[in-house]
Amino acid sequence: MLSLVILMVPIQAKCYILVTLVCIDSWFQVSFVLTTSINSAYVLGYSGTVMVPLGWIGGVVGLLLATAISLYANSLIANLHEFGGKRHIRYRDLAGFIYGKKMYRVTWGLQYVNLFMINCGFIILAGSALKAVYVLFRDDSVMKLPHFIAIAGVVCAIFAVGIPYLSALGIWLGVSTILSMIYIVVAIVLSFKDGVNKPSRDYTIQGSSVDKIFTITGAAANLVFAFNSGMLPEIQATVKQPVVKNMMKALYLQFTAGALPLYAVTFIGYWAYGSSTSTYLMNSVTGPLWAKALANISAFLQSVISLHIFASPTYEFMDTKYGTKGGSPLALKNLLFRTATRGSYIAVSTLLSALLPFLGDFMSLTGAISTFPLTFILANHMYLVAMDSELSSVQKLWHWLNVCFFGLMSLASAIAAVRLISVDSKNFHVFADV
Repeated sequence: MLSLVILMVPIQAKCYILVTLVCIDSWFQVSFVLTTSINSAYVLGYSGTVMVPLGWIGGVVGLLLATAISLYANSLIANLHEFGGKRHIRYRDLAGFIYGKKMYRVTWGLQYVNLFMINCGFIILAGSALKAVYVLFRDDSVMKLPHFIAIAGVVCAIFAVGIPYLSALGIWLGVSTILSMIYIVVAIVLSFKDGVNKPSRDYTIQGSSVDKIFTITGAAANLVFAFNSGMLPEIQATVKQPVVKNMMKALYLQFTAGALPLYAVTFIGYWAYGSSTSTYLMNSVTGPLWAKALANISAFLQSVISLHIFASPTYEFMDTKYGTKGGSPLALKNLLFRTATRGSYIAVSTLLSALLPFLGDFMSLTGAISTFPLTFILANHMYLVAMDSELSSVQKLWHWLNVCFFGLMSLASAIAAVRLISVDSKNFHVFADV
């Protein structure tokens, strides 16, 4: 779902400052933001969380369909950016303008739940990367995954306290881009090498018939999770005029060339290891110790930076509502405030991540309770309401069918995700070392 999305931040930060003036980012700049957002450290999980439960046919067809329907749903939102003669720079603003204050609050709530769940996934990814580094040097099982998740949480909290504003990220944004390139290249190269050298793989979908139904349904939510952040209007707010035309160019590039790294990591990883592929791909690869250590450290640091980006709306809310006014960000009272508020947020996220460290399950639940409603159900219904007088009966029926279908998918995948979490909790117990 989403990390070089971090590059979204300086653009967003600039736009928040200049929002009453003009936004000047080209469609290519925004396209790069969108492209990098789908190639976060999460790409290291899709071989195991999408391909393993769906197999070759289901996984390949599913990812291609998810790409197409995500492009379609995002294009609906993009075309509503100037609905009613004004720019809607936040998703909740657009929903509030179309439906009223109640949906403004509901949409805001969905976005914050979405970001919280994504951040829990980043903490699990960061902990998994740290554990993978540890195992390279000391495979003694003394330290378990929850220990590394806790360490990752502490690092995330320190980073959150030390970076007061989005604009203060500075050089970390460029560093994050480099980090992403490192783990993507290493994962592809080592997986390909293993695939060539490995004589045979089993691509059978594991489990009983009932288990397969739930895992396939849960994986459907993972598919849409991979391509959507639920923050398109916030990103589109930075695009220069003509805003809709330029945004559509950015979306076309994101969902074509921009998806290629994700496809490469996902398909090559599954090809190399089959149904035994780990939910964190770097746990499956073999190769030079230095290369694996470099990739895992890169994934860890990139996850820390990405979490800070996705947590920033929550930080901004707490700073605005409860923070002290004025003074240097490094003043003691401001440091203590950030330590208390942001530290508490990270502590809750880390506790939940360590309690249930099942990355695929978190993806499924996030896709079910926030990605489907925000990106597919709400997008189709908003477009239906906003453009009612301009749509034919066939077009209206089409959008209603989308609303109903994705509503059923959201419900089904939520049930599947809860069951998967329940089963994994029983099999591995809480605070599991998976």
